[in-house]
Amino acid sequence: MSTRQEGAPSPPIGSRNDLVEWFSVGSKPKSEWRIGTEHEKIGFRTDDLKPIPYEGPRGIRALMEELIQRYGWEAIHEGDNIIALKRPDGEPAATVSLEPGGQFELSGAPLANMHEVDAETRQHIEQVTAIGREMKLGFLGLGFSPKWTLAETPKMPKRRYAVMTRYMPQVGAGGLEMMYRTATIQVNLDFSDEADMVKKLRVSLALQPVATALFAASPFKEGKPNGFLSLRSEVWRDTDRARTGLLPFVFESGMSFDRYVEYALDVPMYFIYRDGTYIDVAGASFRDFMAGRLAEKLGRAELKALEPTIDDWSDHITTIFPEVRMKRFLEMRGADAGRVPEIAALPALWVGLLYDQTALDAAWDVVKGWTAEERDSLRNGVPRTGLATAFRRMKLLDIAREVAAIANEGLKSRAIKNAKGDDERIHLAAVDAVIDSGRTPAEAMLEAYERRWGRDIERAFRELAF
Repeated sequence: MSTRQEGAPSPPIGSRNDLVEWFSVGSKPKSEWRIGTEHEKIGFRTDDLKPIPYEGPRGIRALMEELIQRYGWEAIHEGDNIIALKRPDGEPAATVSLEPGGQFELSGAPLANMHEVDAETRQHIEQVTAIGREMKLGFLGLGFSPKWTLAETPKMPKRRYAVMTRYMPQVGAGGLEMMYRTATIQVNLDFSDEADMVKKLRVSLALQPVATALFAASPFKEGKPNGFLSLRSEVWRDTDRARTGLLPFVFESGMSFDRYVEYALDVPMYFIYRDGTYIDVAGASFRDFMAGRLAEKLGRAELKALEPTIDDWSDHITTIFPEVRMKRFLEMRGADAGRVPEIAALPALWVGLLYDQTALDAAWDVVKGWTAEERDSLRNGVPRTGLATAFRRMKLLDIAREVAAIANEGLKSRAIKNAKGDDERIHLAAVDAVIDSGRTPAEAMLEAYERRWGRDIERAFRELAF
């Protein structure tokens, strides 16, 4: 999740047009499109397989301090706590951040191609695992922590998480599970203008269940199979329906930046940030805030003095969690975490589909006839049945095969080669392998659990770690 950094005071919001403009300024010419990849890892102590706490000589803070000392990262503080890291000014703008349960995330720099993304990922994993070996820490690329209960999972000292932890149980059974026990790979991609945004958003929302199935990697919970291939995806179905899902309005006539603003105005807020403090306003909407109704809505007179700013709007947008989120770019949110091949393959899939016009048009042809009910049926079925999910007279595997072929052609058309002469299609290897086998990563893990591991979940920590 996002990390707030102090900066110059933000201007107040003058009108609704300012909110629309906040999105529209993200439009970029194709020459400036970039790829920003985020990937989370579930940390554990290799000697006793317990989760990594924040404090202590083998804690998350100590790990971040080693990254600072050895590799030149800079600390981002919240009070006395280090809650994130950033690269020094003048270097690519990557950050390392803490998720609520200690999931360790790299938010990568905006990069020009998949070869650069892969190099960035490998460098980060090398840094973290080198320190981890010395500290007896390991990291899993899974979508859900496989062994510990929610009570056993540590809580990171990041103030916005306290607000969310209080509010989440009021709006869904899965919110705390999502916060503390899930992990994901995401990619952020650009659009050229409003029309390009609309087409990319529609295609990526409709095809998000395909990504969920291809990267399904969360079949375990508290030491045994949980009945799902992607429990992470299932948890999101009951997290907070006011801020999650497939956004059916996106497929309606008149979709625009303004229409997304209309949606976001009514999504309940979590907090307002002032002078280093997160003010809990959970439950009130940004529309209430804009209309000066926070004090009345929440029964707290001290809120009358607060005026909405552009930074408040930016913060609020980071607390909306649909399957694809629009900020000043589009954020693909449907995949479980994985290891290095999967971390490369997820952005490669979406770059191949969305960054070549012929591929984008072909992908739109695949999904444009789907109804809202069909999209929901796929989304609801995939966590349990993955690529075997029924769709019309076929299986999702058939759609995935067609989609992967389009992505391969899109990457081929980009014709961006590395020093060995390979184009970006090499980074789709993990997707191609899943499609060739016809089974998800989770199904391979379940087979190993039953056959090689003797139903011992501790074997996962040896075989599935980075």
